Amino acid sequence: MTSLPGGSDNGGSAPAPEPQPLVCARCGTQAQSPQPTWTCSVENGTRHYFCDTCSRDNLRAIEGRLDSAWW
Repeated sequence: MTSLPGGSDNGGSAPAPEPQPLVCARCGTQAQSPQPTWTCSVENGTRHYFCDTCSRDNLRAIEGRLDSAWW
């Protein structure tokens, strides 16, 4: 029997990277995994995550598509 390259029997698969904690770009709050109440914004090609409190406090600016520098 033969196996495909990179199969689990020859050690060819790399371990999955450790998930990085999310950090709110506004207040610095941390979360271990994506939270359904957090907001993700792409500004100038970079992702920014905002916690639920910061998202609620700046909802009008977010909906108006203003960059976070304006809030």
